[in-house]
Amino acid sequence: MSADGAVAAEATAAGKAERSAASRVAGAVSGGLMRVFLLVVGLLWLVPTIGLALSSLRAPADISAGGWWEVFSVPAQITFENYSHLLQDETITNSLLSTVAITVPSTLLVVVIGSLAGYAFAWMDFPGRDWWFLGVVGLLVVPVQVALLPVSQLFGTIGIFETTLGVILFHVAFGLPFAIFLLRNFFAEIPRELLEAARLDGAGELRLFFRVVMPLGGPAIASLGIFQFLWVWNDMLVALIFADSKNPPITVALQQQVRHFGDNVSILAPGAFLSMVIPLAVFFAFQRQFVSGVMAGAVK
Repeated sequence: MSADGAVAAEATAAGKAERSAASRVAGAVSGGLMRVFLLVVGLLWLVPTIGLALSSLRAPADISAGGWWEVFSVPAQITFENYSHLLQDETITNSLLSTVAITVPSTLLVVVIGSLAGYAFAWMDFPGRDWWFLGVVGLLVVPVQVALLPVSQLFGTIGIFETTLGVILFHVAFGLPFAIFLLRNFFAEIPRELLEAARLDGAGELRLFFRVVMPLGGPAIASLGIFQFLWVWNDMLVALIFADSKNPPITVALQQQVRHFGDNVSILAPGAFLSMVIPLAVFFAFQRQFVSGVMAGAVK
């Protein structure tokens, strides 16, 4: 190689090294800025939650005197007396039990029935299957408000208006179209060869569903359970109309407490925070199952 060629090669190598170093620095700076930006957005998103949590730990006099941020300058304001009063309030404790009695069955029924129906629409042949599925898809666009009056009349006729059963049935009826649509599309992606191999081994439809389809459908089923639980737990419209007015869910009970805000702020703040923490805890619990379901489905 000539001297000019060697110089040119060295210059090219130096230029590449310089560009490589510059690209690494730019990548590190941009990555760091992105992490800082996401951290700031996350902190801003958590400000209302932090404010509610700190307000629930302050005495009513302190809440009336100033904002929740005063806790950082006067830590002595923090007290757990509000939660002691909350646990002694039968209205709030009964409303929490009523919410659990509505949310758990509504979630389980939607997951179980939606899974069975989704499997049937995906892998079983029966007359009018496609037309029935189009009907299910059409129900997705029906707003809840349209059904409030006719369903109220129906529940009143059969005697389940203002009962826990009525609220559960309403949530199950309006949760099933989305559940069936979601799970049918997920189950349809399962390889046909896998199901045919299980059938050749003598597996019936129920065994095939529980031993093959359900484990592979873990991610979609976990997501559906999370969505349904959060929707039912945080619902107030359906509970306000169909639930027992003497023992309402937590959302309605807190709304009723707001009318007397000046007299029971020591109950309202911890009650609102508790009603928010429970679904968050359930979400993180289901999130672990969701991740394990994704890994199991990927391995299989």
